[in-house]
Amino acid sequence: MIHPISITSLSSLSPLGKSSEEIWQAYKNNQHYFSTKYDNLVAEIPQEAKKEIKKLRASDSKYKALDDTVLLAIYTSRQAVKQAGWNPSDNFGINIGSSRGATALFENHHEFFINKDKVKPLSSPTTTLGNISSWVAHDLQTQGPEISHSITCSTALHGLLNGVAWINSGMCDKFLVGGSEAPLTAFTIAQMQALKIYSHSERSEEPFPCLALDLNKKQNTMILAEAASMTCLEQGEKPNALAKIIGVGYATEILEHNASLSTDAICFQRSMKMALGDLNPDEIDVIVTHTPGTIKGDISEVNAIKSVFGEIYPALTTNKWKLGHSLGTSGMLNIEMAILMLQHQEFIPLPFMEQTTPKKLKNILVNAVGFGGNAVSILLSK
Repeated sequence: MIHPISITSLSSLSPLGKSSEEIWQAYKNNQHYFSTKYDNLVAEIPQEAKKEIKKLRASDSKYKALDDTVLLAIYTSRQAVKQAGWNPSDNFGINIGSSRGATALFENHHEFFINKDKVKPLSSPTTTLGNISSWVAHDLQTQGPEISHSITCSTALHGLLNGVAWINSGMCDKFLVGGSEAPLTAFTIAQMQALKIYSHSERSEEPFPCLALDLNKKQNTMILAEAASMTCLEQGEKPNALAKIIGVGYATEILEHNASLSTDAICFQRSMKMALGDLNPDEIDVIVTHTPGTIKGDISEVNAIKSVFGEIYPALTTNKWKLGHSLGTSGMLNIEMAILMLQHQEFIPLPFMEQTTPKKLKNILVNAVGFGGNAVSILLSK
């Protein structure tokens, strides 16, 4: 890091809720937020949040043709910018990504094409990946740069990396970054099942259908979620900062398999070491892991942590056992979890895993990785 970067706001819409107070209370209980859709376990945003998105869609005739990924992004971006006190004249940058993009809308357009042998006029512009950031920029009436990208499950944190890079380059002093994902379609769930990583429907009777970070599980238990999360980044240390970014790391490794990491997650080892910089590993209090609930993915990340920190490593936690895997948004939800723990000075443990609770919370490392072996680690400080 050339200079510290302040996180001056964060807004999310996830299965846990839509306000920081509501989300914190959801973290404080030992309940999961899964339901059943298409005869499979999923994690949906609450009904009240769905009403907000429905209202947003009806608020502008142009928004009626947009996918939920775009509407979720618009909603959370509005909230984040409002919290930070930004104005369109600030000319802040925007970098919002999505792993899947306009999944449901694309599937609907394709089905129409198969049945009618023609396509609707807006089928292309409303399903392109750049669709998200461009519509957010339109909605916020900003004049700054707008960027969209997809780097699978590390998408949101790559957006954060890009925002940090723009700010440190001096080309921009404020950036809105995040991810948006609405992947709860039968086809997308079937794709995850084809990879044999999805939680079986019979696990709905279990107290914890997704055993993210549990290294003793005998089967893969990943569950898809819909969510969007945005954060506002500003140069330097701001008095209204929720937290500051003091280290960033990233790495890509040669894959052993199309969808899995190496046994010791070399990419995570590199990204975590880069994020730590000159900081003593003993100064890290918590690691918010990516751990999606797959046997190989969870074990490889913990192996990487042990390689970097030794057998006495920081307290580990994850939120995917509670709210599922929101793919490209998941990294930003990890950032949110870390910020809430720093603010409340309270560690959020896993109900099915025993470990020592840290006495203080000052530095938290946040991980994300996606298909392609692309890892990101962000070091946050109180």
